[in-house]
Amino acid sequence: MILIAGAGPTGLTLAVDLARRGVPHRIVDPGHPSGSRGKGLQPRTLEVFDDLGVIDAVRAAGAPYPPLRAYAGADVVWEGRMHEPVPPTPAVPYPNVLMVPQWRTERILRDRLTALGGRVDTVGLSSFTQDDEGVTAVLTDGTTVRAAYLVGADGGRSTVRKTLGVPFLGETREEERMLIGDVRTPDLDRDHWHMWADPETRTPRIGLCPLPGTSDFQFTGPLAPGEDPELSLATYQKHLTAGTGRDDLRLTGLGWASVHRVNIRMAERFRSGRVLLAGDAAHVHSPAGGQGLNTGVQDAYNLGWKLAAALSGASPLLLDTYEEERLPVAAGVLGISTALYRKAAEGQADAYRRGEETRQLLLAYPDSPLSSGPLGGTRAPNVLLADGTTLFDAFRGPHFTLLAFNTEAPPLGPAVRAVHITGNPDAEAAYGITAPTLVLVRPDGYRAHTGDPDSTTTYLSRLNLR
Repeated sequence: MILIAGAGPTGLTLAVDLARRGVPHRIVDPGHPSGSRGKGLQPRTLEVFDDLGVIDAVRAAGAPYPPLRAYAGADVVWEGRMHEPVPPTPAVPYPNVLMVPQWRTERILRDRLTALGGRVDTVGLSSFTQDDEGVTAVLTDGTTVRAAYLVGADGGRSTVRKTLGVPFLGETREEERMLIGDVRTPDLDRDHWHMWADPETRTPRIGLCPLPGTSDFQFTGPLAPGEDPELSLATYQKHLTAGTGRDDLRLTGLGWASVHRVNIRMAERFRSGRVLLAGDAAHVHSPAGGQGLNTGVQDAYNLGWKLAAALSGASPLLLDTYEEERLPVAAGVLGISTALYRKAAEGQADAYRRGEETRQLLLAYPDSPLSSGPLGGTRAPNVLLADGTTLFDAFRGPHFTLLAFNTEAPPLGPAVRAVHITGNPDAEAAYGITAPTLVLVRPDGYRAHTGDPDSTTTYLSRLNLR
């Protein structure tokens, strides 16, 4: 059994992945108000949600990011977009970031977990010990749980990470704090992300972003050093009036409310024996660029199939690659979000712009022990097939996929699904194929190996995956 501590997007993604594989697991969380928090879902995360069977619900709940509208008092002084919308293509079916309040993303994942026969237990993790055979955990209701592995997806203040004694390297900028919350106002349209900035430095003062499918706006505003605000509607109203210079904007409701401290930290390691860290328990980001939630989802997606394989007797090498692959990626993403935050804090003119680096489609594992052959470790693109289906249709599910380009596929057992691709120049171009070749795609959608039948069989045998 796998024990998951934390039912935010990271823990829920992992639970859904394990549930669809039939892997026994238990996910515990005492309950936490998430509010709108991480509201941006990047294109790669949408591909993960496609595979997990929730993409239709996510797209129905979300909307494209609205255009930005900047004001000086009541006057509109500038309009623009963070992301220029681009049309979908067969290779990238979800090219645009989607705005979905975090609480709704979590609800969709919980509903999917329920449909797969799982559930979230509303209890916390109190303590745990581990040995060579597994983990013994004590929950906050006093019960004891025995698990083969424990995954700490329990946020930046992670009990799991602290119990392990893993250093959380980086910094907390106590002087850079933000009032954030979900508010309501009848005095602004819901077609724009409304923003006010310091006219001299261009640093942000107040932001009000309409949240799709709700009556709420996400409120953001900086706090003065040493300010310890009461999280009340009156406090948000005071900051709104002071930050905009307007007294005609009324707040009529306050839901989730919080003070955000700028944390830029990463765990020194993501694994200690039979305990693993994922999501905010392993890395925390500034909100700039919408990377935090998405990186946690990718952690879980990388980890789920490896835990399932480990329980089925796969080589220990496989689970070792979780940290080897995800720690460098988290470090790189942390650098991206920090640089974007710095640009905004400095009032740089292009601070609002978001480019290819935030979409997470270019993330890859070229140096992983699991990456073999040309383009090993890179994302496997989608392709339209002759029968009208796509490769993403073929990838959907817990299996490896063997793409047989203009050749026969050898029998490789139930863990591998073969797809024959003959005379498809678009597919050959997308995968860089110039001769009859086999391409093995991992369950998380990355190229594992490219070669002939013998080398492919050897690859799978090395990991004891046949």
